[in-house]
Amino acid sequence: MNSRQQIILQTVIDKGQMSVTDLARMTGVSEVTIRQDLNMLEKQNYLRRTHGFAVPLDSDDVETRMMSNYTVKRALADFAASLVSPGETVFIENGSSNALLARKLGEQRDITIITVSSYIAHLLKESQCDVILLGGIYQKKSESMVGPLTRQYIQQVHFSKAFIGIDGWQPETGFTGRDMMRTDVVNAVLEKGSEAIVLTDSSKFGVMHPYTLGPVERFQRVITDEKLSSEAHQQLLQAGLIVDIVKSGITD
Repeated sequence: MNSRQQIILQTVIDKGQMSVTDLARMTGVSEVTIRQDLNMLEKQNYLRRTHGFAVPLDSDDVETRMMSNYTVKRALADFAASLVSPGETVFIENGSSNALLARKLGEQRDITIITVSSYIAHLLKESQCDVILLGGIYQKKSESMVGPLTRQYIQQVHFSKAFIGIDGWQPETGFTGRDMMRTDVVNAVLEKGSEAIVLTDSSKFGVMHPYTLGPVERFQRVITDEKLSSEAHQQLLQAGLIVDIVKSGITD
């Protein structure tokens, strides 16, 4: 995805609907070029085309969240992918930044990705890498597998790194999630003892949700963006975590 297509995508998400004519005027290219861009974006499941217009994907699902603050999340995903070596088997949990990480790793033939996300598995259907989708109760809204069967499957597979999405962080609570069943799956992953890496944008820090991910000692690393507050940065370091601040090149 080039820079013009990123601008088109973010504008469609922000505005809710944009005409081909307005997008051509905004970007300074022809309507033919805009249609080509929209065809590519639709083919890769970034947006949907209607007659003369581009619109966001309908539901508040992983795809929609993935496109919110896309440039920042893409930079986080690219950095996370650089930590994965050829031949590794990694676990990728649900979430928008994790979906972008899976897309990036999917370009490599000699990587195995284990996931509980049916969305991520579908995203990788034409990828070079091997994909293992664990079973369980299908949680339709998150497009993720949860429950005791999923826990059993996690116990039967092995991976060197686990990339985890979070919903909140406070020094008093550690990492937290908003969904009890998904949190249980993450905790089953943490019990495996592999390198646990939080992949999230900085908006989650300073927020608290009901369910604990952890304890924090089971995590080794946090990858987030440059808007992380200095206070939260210090709190994470004091908790014994490696903190990678990734610059996206976006300024306010």
